[in-house]
Formats: sequence, C-alpha cells, structure tokens
Amino acid sequence: MVKTILIADDITGNRELIREALTSPEFQFSEADNACDVLRIMRHEPADLVISDVRMPGMSGVDLVKELRRNYPETPVILVTAFGTIEEAVAAMKAGARDYITSPLDIHALRLVVERALEHFDLKAEVRILRSALDRKLGFEKMLGHSRTLLQILEQAARVASTDATVLIQGETGTGKELLARAIHANSNRSSKPFITVNCGAIPRDLLESELFGHVRGSFTGALMDRKGKAEAANGGTLFLDEIGEMSLELQTKVLRLIEHGDIEKVGAAVSARVDIRIVAATHRSLPVMVENGTFREDLYYRLNVIPLRLPSLRQRTEDIPELVRVFFERGCKKHGRDGLTLPERLLDHFSGYRWPGNIRELENTVERIVVLTQGSEVGLADLPAFLQSEPARLEIINLNLDLPPNGISLGGIEKEVLLRALEKSDWNQSQAARYLGISRKTFIYRMHKHNLVERKPLCVTAGRSSGTGTLWVADPPSKSEEAAGKAS
Repeated sequence: MVKTILIADDITGNRELIREALTSPEFQFSEADNACDVLRIMRHEPADLVISDVRMPGMSGVDLVKELRRNYPETPVILVTAFGTIEEAVAAMKAGARDYITSPLDIHALRLVVERALEHFDLKAEVRILRSALDRKLGFEKMLGHSRTLLQILEQAARVASTDATVLIQGETGTGKELLARAIHANSNRSSKPFITVNCGAIPRDLLESELFGHVRGSFTGALMDRKGKAEAANGGTLFLDEIGEMSLELQTKVLRLIEHGDIEKVGAAVSARVDIRIVAATHRSLPVMVENGTFREDLYYRLNVIPLRLPSLRQRTEDIPELVRVFFERGCKKHGRDGLTLPERLLDHFSGYRWPGNIRELENTVERIVVLTQGSEVGLADLPAFLQSEPARLEIINLNLDLPPNGISLGGIEKEVLLRALEKSDWNQSQAARYLGISRKTFIYRMHKHNLVERKPLCVTAGRSSGTGTLWVADPPSKSEEAAGKAS
C-alpha cells in the first residue's frame, strides 16, 4: 500500500532533497512551505507521515507537532533542523514528535527513521482494528489495554470462544487468566449455562477430588450426605480448572477421562455419570517442564493444549500501564468515596518504570492503597509507595525496537548500540551520556572501553608524550579504580 508523506520546509531545496532521498514506488509526496499549509492539507488529504523543519515562518515545527497531535494523534511527525540542541530535541519529543534529526541529512539515517515511523503507524492501525473487533464482542471489554501483545491474544480468544475446543491459558500470577476464561465463556454458545471455577492450588489435595467430582454418603469420614461436584454443577457450561499444575498425578488421570469421554465418578460411587462441559484450564507453571520432570501427565497436557493462549506479563505491555492506573484510580475513588481526589499525569511515568512482578493484581492493589492513604486532594510523589518514588527512566525520548529474533541476539551488541546512541545524542560528552543512561561516568567509561567505543580526537601531548607531526587517534585506558567500579555495576 502506497504511503503519503507530507514534507514541510520554507526552503524549496530542502524539500526536494528529502523527496529525492525517499523516492520509492511505496511513497507519494505532498509539500508545504509553512505550518498553516500543513494543517490545511491534512484537513483535506491526511498524510501517513509528516516531515517538518523546526524553524519556519509563523508557527514553528514544535508548535505544529502539538497541533497535529491534537487533531491527528495517530500520524507520526519527524522534525528536521540544522540547529539541533539536546533541549530542542527534548522539547520536540515532549510535544509528540516521533523522531528528531539534524541536517545536513544522513540519507541512510533518514530512510531508517521514516521506515520505523511508518511501521509504528501501521502497528497502531492494526491495534485499532483488533480493538474495534473485540469491542463488538461481549465480555472482552473487561480485559483492559490496547497493546499489540494483549490484543493478539484477545483476538485468538474471540475466534475460539464460539467453539467447544479445550483452552489452556498460561501466564504469570495476576495477569488476568480467570478474567480471560470468563470472557471466553461469555462469548461461547454455553454462555447461558454455568461457569464454574475450581482453584486446584487453593483446595487441599485430599479434598480436591471430592470438590471436583462430588461424593456419596459414607464414602469417607464426614461424608454425611451425597454431594454434587463442580464438574456436575457445570453441566452444559464451562468448567475452569485454575492452577491445574498443582493437581496430583492420580487426579490428573480422572481429569483426562473427563476430557476424553465426559465421564465423572463420584468418590465412593460404584458407577460413573456423563456430563457435557467445556474445559478451560490455566496455570502459571511451565507444563512442558513438569511433563519432563514427571510431575504432569504428558497425555493430559496434550489434551489441554488444544488452544494455547499465553497472557503477557505487565512488563511486556508497559504501554498499557497508564490506562490501567487511570481505571483503577477512578474505581478506587468511587469505592472509597474520594471523588475529589486527582492523580497528576506527571506521576504516571513512575508506574511505567516499575516491573510489577505481581502484574495487574499488584498494580490494582497499589493504586487502591494510594487512594486510601493520600491525605490531600491531589496525589503527590510522597504519596506513592517508596518503590515508585525514584525518578522514572526517560523512555519517551528513545525508541528501542526489542522484537527478539528467533535465532538469538547479542546482549553485548544491544549494550554497545545503546552506549553509542547516548554518545551521539550528547555529542560524545561522556558525562552527559552517563547522566542520560543513569549510570556513573566511571561505569560509562569502563563500558565504552569494553566495547571499544573510542572517540576519534587528535592527540598532540599525553602524559608528556608527543604524537609528533602526524595525527594519532587514541583513547586513554580506564584506571584500575574505574575498571573495578564499572565491573561492580
């Protein structure tokens, strides 16, 4: 599909240079020599990407970005200037620019930035399509978030919901496995029938069989009457086996029979009974590893794993955190009668910078605690838990594409690339680059030399030695104290 690129610059030669650099059958171009013309063109023929000079007559490029973000929030904007400073770059990014490059233009760098911006544009379009499709399906709107990783799972779940296929939901504790199971049931042909949950990790193992299949009177001490089990109670509907990895091998055999034949046998009963249920199971454990260790039946694993769905952890979809915080904050205020309490936008980055090992459940509990304990009318930094009060990483200024390739990746290569970008951004000022990455200068210098990142500068005299008439490119090695400090970090 051909993409439209709108180039804005008051100098005709600059517009022609960018157009020629990007000439391709994949692109078509429109041009403007001021910001007002950009807005006029966008009203009639919206572009897929805007490349604008920062300094133009009238409205500046940064102000143009703000206007475009207000009216065309999905359209990426790249700013170009011949007078680049770190402060100007930060202002551009805060205004909402996708990227910021300086002239004279590096043609290869420009093409790369444009390709990444358009990929991001296509990704956001895909997310919108997925979300709009899911929003039309009852039940999935409770799965909060718009990240691609989440929406892909929800799209798969929506497709299999109307079938009777067995589903295995995997994911860390607190990622919303039961919520997804309920959404699958709500979208199934069994939605008018019961949804019954059995938490295999919360019920003692010696009682789990009775809880699941029921028992007859006198089958064991305390069995004073016949009791229907959860599998029978779910007849016609869905049985959700939560934390199935905690189930004993003996009971796994009976669950396998339930899946294969629909048979249940109450504890102490002489005959079996037949039920019509759909099985949805969930676990935070790695069942393949348990199979290998002999703690989970291989045949049961394959019976459960017909439709595998893996919910991402919260740290795998950090872009959803601000939305989740806002929803949980509003929910907490209503629950505890704090209607006048506000949460400033500036604090949201503090939530996004934490790893949330307890995932959504931990985040929701943390937000509720903040709502309850905040004394004033506005949440301040001091009202956040101590683990959220440190300065968040400035992730909005950099864009790292971390789609891991299937054949592996070099961690050292990633570190070297980050160091190099920080050096280039700070014009090879090591102190500035170290501050940008949040590490000490000694650690930064050690890591520079570790990856052989050497600034090429002419050396005339070093420690009383002259380089002679020629130019010698060198770098001073780190001292022992610097090397020790770098390794320690």
